[in-house]
Amino acid sequence: MAALTLREMLARSPVMPILTLHDAQVAGDLAQALVKGGIKVFEVVMRTPQSVAALRAMREATPEASIGMGTLLTAEDVHTARQAGAQFGVSPGLTPELAAAIQATQFPFLPGVATASEVMQARAWGLKELKYFPAQGAHGAAWIKDMSGVFPDVLFCPTGGIRPPDIPAYLALPNCCTVGGSWVVPPERLKDRDWAGITALAQQASAFGAP
Repeated sequence: MAALTLREMLARSPVMPILTLHDAQVAGDLAQALVKGGIKVFEVVMRTPQSVAALRAMREATPEASIGMGTLLTAEDVHTARQAGAQFGVSPGLTPELAAAIQATQFPFLPGVATASEVMQARAWGLKELKYFPAQGAHGAAWIKDMSGVFPDVLFCPTGGIRPPDIPAYLALPNCCTVGGSWVVPPERLKDRDWAGITALAQQASAFGAP
């Protein structure tokens, strides 16, 4: 089976959980709980010593999911993510160093943008799937809507402070098919290994994509 494009991966779930994992031993069970709830794309952030091991465990436990690694800031981070088995990368912004590493490896990548100029720069590097960050709750929907006429070929994935009531406004836009959020996996539920509770939240998140 051919590898999915980044746009195809993002379209798999209306909500992409953003996961900060401190214990790789729970990662496989967490991934299975999310997939059971209908979420098939998620991002593990590279902010803890356990993040690489956690991503590997999730890839092994849920080969049917599309799992990315986030907060990639350097070319070395891109290499680490690819070695860990990440299927795509995510960053809060974009630098020439990052762009060069992405182009050299053809690694599916979701860089952060916050202005029209940054969108233009990303497009110049051949990147047309972009993270709008910080979306600041519901406020980012108006910005993404404004960008649809200017950059009709760009797909945005907003993240940053987005809660469930904000999601329909984003998903109604033609240039947004998924939003990122950490609320799907509350730290207390992860600590308690409340897999049923996380699956229920994943079902709530995946329901936003129902027709």
